Amino acid sequence: MNMEVGNVMAPPAPKRLDEMQLPLVMMRDILLKTIFRKNLELVTELARAVCLPIPVTQELVDMARVQKLVEATGTLHANSGGEMGYQLTDAGKARALDALSQSEYFGAMPVPMEVYGEQVKRQSIRNIQITRDQLTGAMGHLVLPEDLLSQLGPAVSAGRSILMYGPPGNGKSSISNGIRDAMGDKIYIPRAVEYAGQVITVYDPIVHSAAEEQVDDPNALRRSSNRFDTRYVRCERPTVITGGELSLSMLDLVYNPTARTYQASMQLKSTGGIFIVDDLGRQADPPQALINRWILPLEEGKDILALQSGEKFEVPFDTLVIFSTNFHPNEIFDKAALRRIFFKIKIDGPEQEDFLKIFAMVAKKRKMPLDQDTLIHLLRKKYPTIDNVYANYQPIFLVDQMISICQYEGIPNQMTPELIDRAWENMFVKEEHIEH
Repeated sequence: MNMEVGNVMAPPAPKRLDEMQLPLVMMRDILLKTIFRKNLELVTELARAVCLPIPVTQELVDMARVQKLVEATGTLHANSGGEMGYQLTDAGKARALDALSQSEYFGAMPVPMEVYGEQVKRQSIRNIQITRDQLTGAMGHLVLPEDLLSQLGPAVSAGRSILMYGPPGNGKSSISNGIRDAMGDKIYIPRAVEYAGQVITVYDPIVHSAAEEQVDDPNALRRSSNRFDTRYVRCERPTVITGGELSLSMLDLVYNPTARTYQASMQLKSTGGIFIVDDLGRQADPPQALINRWILPLEEGKDILALQSGEKFEVPFDTLVIFSTNFHPNEIFDKAALRRIFFKIKIDGPEQEDFLKIFAMVAKKRKMPLDQDTLIHLLRKKYPTIDNVYANYQPIFLVDQMISICQYEGIPNQMTPELIDRAWENMFVKEEHIEH
């Protein structure tokens, strides 16, 4: 049965154990470890812990009973509809401890990498069609030139890669965040995936903001937990933002040698969403090396990761990568790398007219009355000293500086040519030689 929740087709819940496509021993061991670690007795509790439907969980419990690893306690729990309780046998405890020594992972049953790949296709970032209205709505707090939105729209809808470049302080980061906000739909993130018997945890509450949880009503005829495979969490499209701290190693799996489990790379966590590389050129690794690491995934829609054993395997790559830099692209990339970045968009400082719009907007928001003489002084006396180069960050900086001065002087918020001069002094550092 195909289920659609909010435009993206939900992953259907498995109905039987043989639909799981996971090694039976692995599933059995995760069940035993979960009973052991969480001290659970009832199949309903277990089903919730391993994120499987009750009939499938019951099949797993029955299999463990046949193998004499689990036994019925002989008590029927009256408060849970006369449900039978189960516990680990001595052999079951020994097996659970042995399994924990190989991997500490327990809880949600992982999704096989291949099965996850099918869900990635169903919720691909490339299926998104963003309209001009959606983009304008998400960027409403920014004053942007009309032709910039005309360039951004198709770039986002293509779901490929975008390089935004231009002088600092003109909102490249704000635009990246606006693109994220324009994507209003929800997708499904697996709690964990499995490859070659290894478990890789994917869902990360820091990166993934879960949509509202649906609480089950046990008396409902059709329980809502069966609406989709609860091994996934329904989330907003993820956004990973990295800056100068980004290193190539962050794009690899993270292995925890104590727990013997893997955590997904930053890039894998951003699948179905956006990966923003802010301030490209400020990282320890050269920009060319970073771009080279992305070339294959960007072109082929798949990434290659490695296990501790050295075994390499493919994972889906379905991410809108946004690079943002204050350098000119020709300074930091060769032509081959630039060719592979699909959209290159220059984010320039505003023209005088837009600068004044931003200034007025900021002043209104900060409850600072506008003064015509001060603005004329700013445009005629101050900006010519820096060749009339305007930047989006300057209105906020100047207005906030004037407010700070007014508060210090104990006078109501106001702008005067003298206050603008004092604020201007703080915006730039004078070129001067300091004796050591």
